[in-house]
Amino acid sequence: MPDIPELPEVANFAAPLYVVFIVLEIVLISMRRAKGLYETKDASTSILMGLGSLIVPTLLGAVFIAGIYAVLFWFYQFAPVKWEFTLWSMLACFLLDDLRYYWSHRLQHTIRWGWADHVIHHSSQHFNLSTALRQPWFGFLKGYFILAIPLVLLGFHPGMVAFAASLNLVYQFFIHTESVGKMHPWIEAVFNTPSHHRVHHGRNPKYLDANYAGVLIIWDRLFGSFVEEDESEPVRYGIIKSVGTFNPLRVATHEYVAMAQDVSRKGLTTRQRLAYIFAPPGWSHDGSRKSSRLIKEEYVRKYPEFAGQPGLPRLQEGSDQLVPAVNQAE
Repeated sequence: MPDIPELPEVANFAAPLYVVFIVLEIVLISMRRAKGLYETKDASTSILMGLGSLIVPTLLGAVFIAGIYAVLFWFYQFAPVKWEFTLWSMLACFLLDDLRYYWSHRLQHTIRWGWADHVIHHSSQHFNLSTALRQPWFGFLKGYFILAIPLVLLGFHPGMVAFAASLNLVYQFFIHTESVGKMHPWIEAVFNTPSHHRVHHGRNPKYLDANYAGVLIIWDRLFGSFVEEDESEPVRYGIIKSVGTFNPLRVATHEYVAMAQDVSRKGLTTRQRLAYIFAPPGWSHDGSRKSSRLIKEEYVRKYPEFAGQPGLPRLQEGSDQLVPAVNQAE
């Protein structure tokens, strides 16, 4: 087994850095030197959610987290090649982990089990650096760590994979802002930027379920989920049905509670109960709610002149049937 150096705990230096940049953004906005908006209760909730995302897993999830590492190390022993820690191996691990993040993120938007946790991050109606701290508390229960198994089977040490993932999250902190407009075209073409991530946090029909990237936007371009920010249509932030509270505990659990209520409804079949867990967010057995696919279709039927725009379904040639947008999961 290769000798992997003791990698620094990214959170130890990232947390103070986050505070500095949040304060800087607030000052610049208050001086009208930067675009953006802070609302005290909203920002406070985001910061408390961030603290909870560190405390709750430590208190309640230590056994689960230890189990996750045990599983990854078990698979690691079967890797035919085990890479030494070098700049190049770390870079390769980082790129592959960014691809892992893309698919994990996309699944969290298309399966309610994942969305119940991830919706927390989207629940703010504002978009600033404090929004980046609005993180879920129970991610260790979701099971998405299995997407890291291919990386350890390729010979990347679990510690290296965890370090790459932490660097990815640090990068993403800085793209949660309205203070930065569109950047140089080549940067926008390759990297996830504030402009691309504003789209991801939008609840406009054309912006739903787009731009899942962590660091590299090339994955969205490659897998058909990229939508560019349209300056003629400002992003409306938040979720379709607002959580309507600044209480951190309710923010952290509201979708789990709603999911449990749906699953326990009387008169449902086993398939319907499972669908309330694993179908796309917004699915309902009686059609009383709308998934993002249906929201997009309804919007285009109301405004057919927008059919076929990025993120929206198009009309099938020679008929009035809609063809779902390529980036929209069923």
